[in-house]
Amino acid sequence: PTMPTVKLGDLEVYYERKAPEVTAGAPAPATLLFISGTGGDLRNKPNAMDGPLAKHFDMVAYDQRGLGQTSKPDRPYTMAEYADDAAALMDALGWATAHVVGVSFGGMVAQELALRHPARIRRLVLACTSPGGAGGSSYPLHEVQHLDPIARAQHLIPIMDTRRTPDWIAANPETYDQFVAFASNDPYKDEPGHPMGQRRQLEARQHHDTWERLSQITCPTLVCGGKYDGQALPETQLKMMERLPNATLKMFEGGHMFMIQDREAFAAMVAFLDGE
Repeated sequence: PTMPTVKLGDLEVYYERKAPEVTAGAPAPATLLFISGTGGDLRNKPNAMDGPLAKHFDMVAYDQRGLGQTSKPDRPYTMAEYADDAAALMDALGWATAHVVGVSFGGMVAQELALRHPARIRRLVLACTSPGGAGGSSYPLHEVQHLDPIARAQHLIPIMDTRRTPDWIAANPETYDQFVAFASNDPYKDEPGHPMGQRRQLEARQHHDTWERLSQITCPTLVCGGKYDGQALPETQLKMMERLPNATLKMFEGGHMFMIQDREAFAAMVAFLDGE
């Protein structure tokens, strides 16, 4: 994969691009922009670039403003800016259009992208995300940001997957400890601007609200999520699908991490993006 940075206005944006090998005479793979979730940093492996989508599409993923190896200006960010960053990255790539997959916070960005730059998206996947407003918001992560990393992980694990009850935790102490260790470990926490950038993202996320505008998103859309997600609720996925004029809904066996918990999830996304 190529791993360049590109200048978008005052931002230096880090991205990665990967495409399957194409045999001579075969059509080029479709372009796909992948928009990642809260705290997304492509240095954390494995990530979406290691999954099935990159084996099927000409795929780009990137670190959003304030995160990872992209610049971290110390000023408020808005959801509109995150969406415009995505459109500017497509411009820099020379992509007039692309499929878009937005996961969690990335799904919120993808909604704004579809509203602000409707002609750019061919098919849209909104995964474990929320519209905000009367349609329902995802769990208010900004309210637990002050907790130390282990306490925050312990608080969020039963929310990320509602099957992780106190009884489950008592019966699976080793697995639970692994979850806590994984969720609380941030190898880049001491980098300059790191806590600020994460805080700025959560502040923007707190103000996300597309609910009254969702009916303007007319591209074919797959809304999907986990049946046991306490962060982006199943009923919220249903409300979103009903409000979107050209959407289907698929729910999977998992929580907020359903894409890696249920092997059917990526297969369903690929089939949808291929127009099946």
